[in-house]
Amino acid sequence: MKKHPMTVHGAERLRAELHRLKTVERPAVIQAIAEARSHGDLSENADYDAAKERQGFIEGRIADVESKLAHAQVINPADIYDHEGRVVFGATVELEDAISGDTVSYQIVGDDEADIKLGKISVSSPIARALIGKSEGDTAEVQAPGGVREYEVLVVRYV
Repeated sequence: MKKHPMTVHGAERLRAELHRLKTVERPAVIQAIAEARSHGDLSENADYDAAKERQGFIEGRIADVESKLAHAQVINPADIYDHEGRVVFGATVELEDAISGDTVSYQIVGDDEADIKLGKISVSSPIARALIGKSEGDTAEVQAPGGVREYEVLVVRYV
């Protein structure tokens, strides 16, 4: 089975979600089902139907998170000693747009961790694929929906 890269922070976040689902959400929905059953006829009981639907969602999410954790390859970029200033998975990269001069900062993370609002981009995104292997001072060409964009790698940090 193929391993999926994930940062240490991403793995911790998934473990916390799994713990919450198993210790808070699952018992709450079981209690809601028991209470709905006590109201009588289940065939016309909207509370029971809603609770069973919620239970299905929670159990599905638990299975999904457990699978992601089982197939995760947790990578801490600070522990990689041979990166020599190159952009690797988990690195935080400061870029300058060659045309506008705007600077942006992104951390390259796993697919499930990506959140552009937090400056985290998926390792499988076009910009991350263009940046992997580049070093400070290199230029990366990114095929964007609006055409090719060029970015200069200003700083590479491993946090």
